[in-house]
Amino acid sequence: MAEVLLFHHVHGLTSGVHAFADRLRQAGHTVHVPDLYGGRVFDTLKEGLDYVREAGFDSIVERGRAAAEGLPSALVYAGFSLGVLPAQMLAQTRAGAKGALLFHSCVPLSEFGGVWPEGVPVQIHGMDRDESFVDEGDLEAARALVETTADAELFLYPGDRHMFADSSLPDYDGPAAKLLTERVLRFLGAGQALPPSA
Repeated sequence: MAEVLLFHHVHGLTSGVHAFADRLRQAGHTVHVPDLYGGRVFDTLKEGLDYVREAGFDSIVERGRAAAEGLPSALVYAGFSLGVLPAQMLAQTRAGAKGALLFHSCVPLSEFGGVWPEGVPVQIHGMDRDESFVDEGDLEAARALVETTADAELFLYPGDRHMFADSSLPDYDGPAAKLLTERVLRFLGAGQALPPSA
């Protein structure tokens, strides 16, 4: 079974993020869900973004790095939207990564050293008309990652919602979230065949 470090999105550690983590746990995986906001949860995207801008995006990424300290190196790093920043950074830079799951976002490889590590599979999930994903460079970054990485998959879902996999938010899309979860569980199941990290 896989061990996953899952980072929440800009709203904070919502009940929907907990529910997603619990679904992975029900399948037998170990899931760590750190709170990068120190208990704060924001009802609106604007409130969450205001908090992140005040704290600083670099600070959020650093909190993610700190959350990984003390955990095994053989982790799958996952993140929802904002949480993709620490997840992708750790997958690219922390030795021993077993995989990455990037939900609703993807940043250029150049943000974290320019290279995706060999042998680290990755899935990227987003909606094909989500303005945040399509128009702000994430889709372009995702396609570039898929083109340059041997074991990378990009899944586009029909729709214009951003955080469609969080059941506690208005953007939730049940059918799309179900398909995303099925794909994630297959990805994590495939990880059982990977050799132990050096």
